[in-house]
Formats: sequence, structure tokens, C-alpha cells
Amino acid sequence: MRTGGIGGSLFLVALGAILYWAVTVEGEGFDISTIGLILMIVGVVGLILTLLMTASAERTERESGSNVNIIERD
Repeated sequence: MRTGGIGGSLFLVALGAILYWAVTVEGEGFDISTIGLILMIVGVVGLILTLLMTASAERTERESGSNVNIIERD
């Protein structure tokens, strides 16, 4: 299972919060606050999906039994 989902989601939330509340840049054609808000929403949705998938994978592993193969890589 990949472990970057939670960290990536938290990064997007933090970056979005910085863009939304801390950066004041005037530009034509786009609003930096809107981009920050979109990044925060995407980060929260990604975090929720990652947590749901992790919980589902743990439940499936417990239901399938305790036979877990550990493969060591060099």
C-alpha cells in the first residue's frame, strides 16, 4: 500500500491555506484565493479517501486471516 496519500493530502491542504489566507497577489484572469480554496478541498477529499481505503484494507486483511507473507527486499 502506498504511504504518500496522507502526506500529500495534508500538503495540499496546507498549501491551499497559505494561498487562501496568506498570499495577496493581484492578477488578471485568475484569483489566487480561489486556487487556494480548490487545493484545500482537493486535499480534504484526498485525505478522506485515503483514510477510507486504509480502513477498508485493514478490515479485509483481518477478515482474510492472519497469514501474511513478508517479503524482504535487498
